[in-house]
Amino acid sequence: MKRIGARSLAVLWPAFLMAGVLEMLVFAVVDPSQLRAFGGELLDWSPTAVYTVAFFVFWAVIAVSAAMTAFLEAPASEINRSGSA
Repeated sequence: MKRIGARSLAVLWPAFLMAGVLEMLVFAVVDPSQLRAFGGELLDWSPTAVYTVAFFVFWAVIAVSAAMTAFLEAPASEINRSGSA
C-alpha cells in the first residue's frame, strides 16, 4: 500500500505543478469573460469559476497522462503479480 501512495504522489504532484503553469500560459492569452460554450453562447461564469474548472481539467488530463506513463514503464513482473503486497 505504501508503494501505491508513493507512486500516486509521484504522479499527482508534478501534474499539479504543470497544471498551474499551463493555467498561467493559457489565461495569459485567453480572456475568461469571452469564453463560449459549444453552442456559441457566452459562458455565464465568473472568472474565478473559469480559472478553477480549467485548473482541475488541466490537472486531471496531465495526471492521467503521467499515470499511463508510470503504468507502461512498470516491469511486467510488478503488473502481473498476484495478491497484494
